[in-house]
Amino acid sequence: MTTQRGAEALAAAKRYETRIVRFLREMIAIPAESGRERERCERVKAEYEALGFADARFDGIGSVVARVGDGPLVIMMDGHIDCVGVGDPQAWTYDPFAGKLEGGRVHGRGAVDELPAIACMAYGAKLLQERGLPPGVRLVLVASVMEEACDGYPLMHLIEDEGVRPQAVVLGEPTNLDVYRGHRGRMAIEVVTKGVSAHGAHCERGVNAVYKIAPIVADIEALNATLRSDDFLGKGTVTVSFIDCKTASLNAVPDEARIVLDRRLTAGESPQTAIEEIRALPHLGDADVRVLTWEGRAWTGAPARQEQIFPTWVVPEAHPLVQGVAAAAQEVLGRAPAISRWVFSTNGVATMGRLGIPTVGFAPGREELAHTTDEWVEVADLVTAAAVYSLIPEDLAQRMR
Repeated sequence: MTTQRGAEALAAAKRYETRIVRFLREMIAIPAESGRERERCERVKAEYEALGFADARFDGIGSVVARVGDGPLVIMMDGHIDCVGVGDPQAWTYDPFAGKLEGGRVHGRGAVDELPAIACMAYGAKLLQERGLPPGVRLVLVASVMEEACDGYPLMHLIEDEGVRPQAVVLGEPTNLDVYRGHRGRMAIEVVTKGVSAHGAHCERGVNAVYKIAPIVADIEALNATLRSDDFLGKGTVTVSFIDCKTASLNAVPDEARIVLDRRLTAGESPQTAIEEIRALPHLGDADVRVLTWEGRAWTGAPARQEQIFPTWVVPEAHPLVQGVAAAAQEVLGRAPAISRWVFSTNGVATMGRLGIPTVGFAPGREELAHTTDEWVEVADLVTAAAVYSLIPEDLAQRMR
């Protein structure tokens, strides 16, 4: 049953429903792929300022940051502002940038991943500000950039380079109003084979790099079936996610072939063991194996670079952060939320995975709708999420001092 406190928070959030929905729809209407988020960031900053948050600003790579309160217990709420592309616009039921409101749902690119969290966190903070922040708490709101290009990078920058270090992080990746406490890690591995070019009419004079890589692809498919599993995080996986070759022409023997592997790391696996497994493949031969490095540029013009290793992370279920967020959700939902994990990767690879800062996820929207041509979120869940976000700092103030 919803508690009186939860019901009051829900009623207060309901009064802002129209504004939450409008803010979400206006964000959806602004295309913002990684590195091109400026206009959407400006829209978010304007909303933060209108809501009366302190120090609303862009950090060095363009993420929007604002503050409510000024205590020693720093709670960060992060939602990434960039989205993937739309693919074929004709494949969408609704215009991906219309932010269509129909049947109690908001549709469009980013309607799950993860613009709802930005809207709901902002209005949750507004509700908390109206009630009065608990003494000693500072809430930092972040609408982070470039997450889709390199998850974790924006929070590594904000925490390590700009010194905004929280004691707890709440992520806005979709959880369907449940509480998530970890996920598998991942890495991008490149395998390259070399050959000898020759005219296609004299192909026996060459060494075909594609033929060299073909059995390696089969080895990787076989390897995937042998990888370890974890009761909570699930199975480690590896798959070929990209393949190409270099050739002098369409009537020449390719002298280089390349595949990229998406490797998901479960508990007990490491980047080192994952690389060793690839180097031990029976048909690897003289192929080169390396971890890829991502390089990009923020909309501010700042260069960005990171090795594509994203650590596995899990926060214990008994941790005060997990229990505090779950308690806040239960007060509003009237039921205990499931405590689970994401299948995909998040900015938690930085906060918990690299830096050891306790991190959980709570947000509206279903994970399986992310990156699809049918993204939508329930309006009722937006109101619920805003109410829960408004209670989280109060619960954590009691549990994490």
